[in-house]
Amino acid sequence: MVDIAPPEETVLSAPLTPSFDYTRSTGPVLGAFFTGLRDGRVVGSRDSRGAVHVPPVEYDPHTHEALDDLVEIGSGGGIEGVVVTWSWVHSPADVHPLADPFAWALVRLDGADTATLLPLAADGPDAVSTGMRVRVRWAAERVGSIRDIACVVPVDAAGSGAGSAAGSGAGGDDDEVAVAPAGDSEPVTTLVTPIGLSVTHTAAPAESAFLRAIVEGRLLGRRRSNGPEVYVPPRDYCPSDGVAMGEYVEVADHGTVTTFGIVNVPFAGQSITPPYVTAYILLDGADVPIQHLVLGCEASEVRMGMRVRAAWRPEGERPASMQAITHFEPSGEPDADPDTYAKHL
Repeated sequence: MVDIAPPEETVLSAPLTPSFDYTRSTGPVLGAFFTGLRDGRVVGSRDSRGAVHVPPVEYDPHTHEALDDLVEIGSGGGIEGVVVTWSWVHSPADVHPLADPFAWALVRLDGADTATLLPLAADGPDAVSTGMRVRVRWAAERVGSIRDIACVVPVDAAGSGAGSAAGSGAGGDDDEVAVAPAGDSEPVTTLVTPIGLSVTHTAAPAESAFLRAIVEGRLLGRRRSNGPEVYVPPRDYCPSDGVAMGEYVEVADHGTVTTFGIVNVPFAGQSITPPYVTAYILLDGADVPIQHLVLGCEASEVRMGMRVRAAWRPEGERPASMQAITHFEPSGEPDADPDTYAKHL
């Protein structure tokens, strides 16, 4: 293998926004809570000592028995409560419920013995205090979510919009939002919650060298200083002993399937129709397998030891990521001897 010493260049960085929709069934207790919110009502559960929990809990905190004593503590626009504690949000992000600065507040609603975390719309932090009275402001459109409560507002400002924050996505100035009659529609049995994270990933020097090489159609690895093993993608420091890695080496874009899985279940955002294979591929010249798609044959034909080759995007269309290789496909070579990859499973 040839020593590939990357030039001293600025490391690469890119924004990453991994996200998915988390879907769960609600069950009878939380289902009653979210159904109530959709219908403009607040429902809690009563435990064995008489305390009312909002949101409701499914099991008694004292006896650990299942709870089924559901209590409606209020409905419509007249539900009030007390701020237990709060924290001001000076610069709301796009994931926050209100566009203007607001407070996250733990609010003990009248009739409840526990507090609920809710956004509080007010004219600045000086207008918020522990112990203040607030009133629920409902969202104009409710779907069976905690965000059906758009926010709470100070009782003394409930009829006047509670400042600019209440008018920016908090349901407007009128607290008396029309609510659907209880029990006239299907209960909420499923909750879909978008989960997302927005970060900026900065690649380390070795990773940056790998990404620059892959744009050129080359696969770069790095040899251990204290041994012959070649890591792909390259590392800056050896994960086994913490010593700085040695020389850069270029490895082949052919390899061997070591282990694999067949994806049969469709999911949101899926770009390939199931069934398809994702596999660990030991590239020739490497000692650590990489994970990638294996296409170009029936999923049932993929096997351990199968020889595959990279399917590259056209030159000039390759991003600085593993997506520069669209997939791996059968190379037509004879299967590898199991002894050649047995230690790399």
